[in-house]
Amino acid sequence: MGKTSGFLEIERTDRMSKDVSERLKTWREFSLPMGDEAMQTQGARCMDCGVPFCHNGCPVNNMIPDWNDLVYNGRWREALYTLHETNNFPEFTGRICPAPCEEACTLNINSKAVTIKSIECAIIDKGFEEGWVEAQPPAKSTGKKVAVVGSGPAGMAASQQLARAGHAVTLFEKNDRIGGLLRYGIPDFKMEKNLIDRRMEQMAAEGVEFRTGVHVGVDVAGAELRREFDAVVLSGGSESPRDLPVPGRVLKGIHYAMDFLTQQNKRVAGDNTVPSEEKDGALLAKGKHVIVIGGGDTGSDCIGTSNRHGALSVTQLEILDRPPDHENKELIWPYWPLKFRTSSSQEEGVAREFSVTTKSFVDNGSGAVSALECAKIEWAKGDDGRMTMVDVADGGFELKADLVLLAMGFVHPVHEGLLTELGLDRDPRGNIQADTIKYQTSVSNVFSAGDMRRGQSLVVWAIREGRQCARSVDEYLMGHTALPR
Repeated sequence: MGKTSGFLEIERTDRMSKDVSERLKTWREFSLPMGDEAMQTQGARCMDCGVPFCHNGCPVNNMIPDWNDLVYNGRWREALYTLHETNNFPEFTGRICPAPCEEACTLNINSKAVTIKSIECAIIDKGFEEGWVEAQPPAKSTGKKVAVVGSGPAGMAASQQLARAGHAVTLFEKNDRIGGLLRYGIPDFKMEKNLIDRRMEQMAAEGVEFRTGVHVGVDVAGAELRREFDAVVLSGGSESPRDLPVPGRVLKGIHYAMDFLTQQNKRVAGDNTVPSEEKDGALLAKGKHVIVIGGGDTGSDCIGTSNRHGALSVTQLEILDRPPDHENKELIWPYWPLKFRTSSSQEEGVAREFSVTTKSFVDNGSGAVSALECAKIEWAKGDDGRMTMVDVADGGFELKADLVLLAMGFVHPVHEGLLTELGLDRDPRGNIQADTIKYQTSVSNVFSAGDMRRGQSLVVWAIREGRQCARSVDEYLMGHTALPR
């Protein structure tokens, strides 16, 4: 624990952000570090709570009280070692994780949780600054070869763990750069991509071979990988987006959120193959009334990106009711609560509408969208006990729109190509069927982890699954394993 009476004496403080007017001018991260002394003071608030619920709240089961105490006592290098024992990439989670650990913190019973996420980020950032983060190549090779398909956080975590166990790992990525959703889905203002690049350097020094621009299932058959490698890990994303099949869906100006975000991330990366003018196919929000359909993280990323483009207005539609401002702690804690939240992108400017459904898209007369026909709804329990939408009487209204971004989530991985070729069993939701013990699919020597197995989820869950899958693969190849779960 930290200071014995720290939680009684010290108030919670957290990282501040640059002013909205300043941060909208750039694609750089805008959180302001607190400094070592401030972080040590916040670490002192971690209490001897007996049962550290934060362990279970964290998907990778970070040993949070341990490194909080180490930071409080100024033992930063030991804190880094402890942090890396459970998380390969804390610089990712320290920036973009929603911090379920803080919701599970015992001090959160009075809504003043330990500043866990910021302390985590401070530990790893200091580790890189001091040169403490080093490659960990294996002492010897096992002679086994593993192919990992999909280079998001699950694939990166699995690859690093397997390489450190002595296996020859090849990480395949269909895009031109490693990182998956981290690279092309999450905007740079939330996480700059040099963070991925420096981890790639470490992984390369540990023996991971990167093959970008190779679409497994298209450029190379899955059966070929099975023959060439002793084990194959499928760690791709859940890439089939949820559509909105209403009248007018085919109009110009209606796009999936990921198309919009990916294009902008490539611009920031200096990719000169990405169109910069609208006449060339560029998806730009400048000077437009933007409607974002979907209230989750992807929708927020679209808001922040649209505001940086210079949108005239941004409106976000959510089909669910507005959550309560505060959860009932006695009923919910230590689990993740449903409550009203405002993201940093929403702080930058957006009109938020709840309990709204889109009935149709309006044609401007030239085949492009000009407005949305919407309706207010109520949620009522049907005869079968399930909640259903009911239109509110006289609840129809219209919203002006020049650009509509569909950010309603993803339904399952793409089935065409690799999954169909290998004949993998799927669960009722269309994901690859594999449990969380062995992570083995219905096809011998093929494993799966991350969104392709569990459905769309958090980066921290992907890291957990990649690590656990690596352990199962190592045990499959060697008959035993020393890798952690």
